[in-house]
Amino acid sequence: MKLGLLPLGRPTFDVPFAESKLDAMLSALEATGHELVGSRTLLFDEETTRAAIDALVEASVDQVLILQLTFTDASMAVAAASAFTQPLAIWAVPEPRLGGRLRLNAFCGLNLAAHALGLNGRAFSWLYAEPDENVHSQLEDLLAGKRSAGRLDAGSVPAADDEGRATADAIRGRRIARIGAHPAGFDTCAYDADKLNQLAGVEVSAMELETLFDTAGKADAGEVAKLRTALDAQVPNADEVDADQLDRSLRLKLGLEDIRNSGQFDAFAIRCWPETFTEYGGAVCGPVSMMGEAKVPCACEADVYGALTQLLLQQVSQAPVFLTDLVDVDEADGTAVVWHCGQAPLSMCASNDQPTATIHTNRKQPLLYQFPLKPGPVTLVRVSQSFNEPKLVLSFGEMLARPAAFTGTSGVLRFERPADDVLQDLIASGLEHHMALTYGDHRAALRSAAGALDLPLLEI
Repeated sequence: MKLGLLPLGRPTFDVPFAESKLDAMLSALEATGHELVGSRTLLFDEETTRAAIDALVEASVDQVLILQLTFTDASMAVAAASAFTQPLAIWAVPEPRLGGRLRLNAFCGLNLAAHALGLNGRAFSWLYAEPDENVHSQLEDLLAGKRSAGRLDAGSVPAADDEGRATADAIRGRRIARIGAHPAGFDTCAYDADKLNQLAGVEVSAMELETLFDTAGKADAGEVAKLRTALDAQVPNADEVDADQLDRSLRLKLGLEDIRNSGQFDAFAIRCWPETFTEYGGAVCGPVSMMGEAKVPCACEADVYGALTQLLLQQVSQAPVFLTDLVDVDEADGTAVVWHCGQAPLSMCASNDQPTATIHTNRKQPLLYQFPLKPGPVTLVRVSQSFNEPKLVLSFGEMLARPAAFTGTSGVLRFERPADDVLQDLIASGLEHHMALTYGDHRAALRSAAGALDLPLLEI
């Protein structure tokens, strides 16, 4: 078989580490005896990736294999899917949970690709495994088409009780401010305002990022000082981060509050990168944590349905919620890692840990919080648009008393079901990469709310 390779990566991650993984993947692929065609180096941008796709088309390959070395958006996976009728597969690699930065975040790239391919009705196979001596049989199965993602659809709409109808009624009339458009290739964050309003009675008001930046820049210096005093009471090391960048970050919190008050908004969906770093000069992650703690949910990457999901989960739990990525599943350990840069509400910090101030691992600017999530039962949920069909996806697990797997705010959890089953279902469901999380078991209330919103239910 002539196997076409597309090694995808992003230069903001740990490139030497990714390159070492790529070398191991190529060695494992060479051992299969197939003819390998395509790039042997990481493809970092659209121009080089499209040229590599064109070269594979010219070579008339029998199958295309995307090597997901780091996190990337889904645009090039969709481009590859559109360019070939031949079978398509994705191999993503895990990384060790060592407490440092997410050096690759390849699973999240696989997650985005699975969602986008599902929206486009494109079948694919996948593998999430280390390129070591144990991968050969899995790799053979992948290339033989035995690891197809398939399609996992939701079931029926659950019955609604009075509590569910009250939840749906409480959501109707809420307002979400969408600040900036979602990043290209983030199909997981796309939305249709009219459809969302028909679904939940929630209104979306769109504005530009400059509105937030301008409002933040005009924040009262005295209010910034008060916020800094409050931060010093939360963390012991605020003086260790860049003072000017920290000031700008705190101003984003005040800017969000001002926009919320003037527009009577209940939640935000914010295009958090790269412009907050490259154009404004301070992270919005810490302010998002502060807003979430105050029960004003903020979804990063302008994820409007993520903000809706947070509103729903917050309504049933009456507690702060955390919009998180699932970034690793370890089938042998039976656990998964949920993570986001540094924006979990502070009340989710483990009681025996001290939150600290930190910087964004890729963009190197504050303010982010850093702490492991506290142990306890957790509910995860998403108002999903996978396969272009609205549904409610629901899961449940136990956050474990484990050290932080990665920098930022993260937690190690054990799902109620076996981790490998959840992993299979997550990819087969085409689920978005963001899920809302809070503590406690709120499944019964969410099932009923799904019924009241006329949403089919999928439990994974």
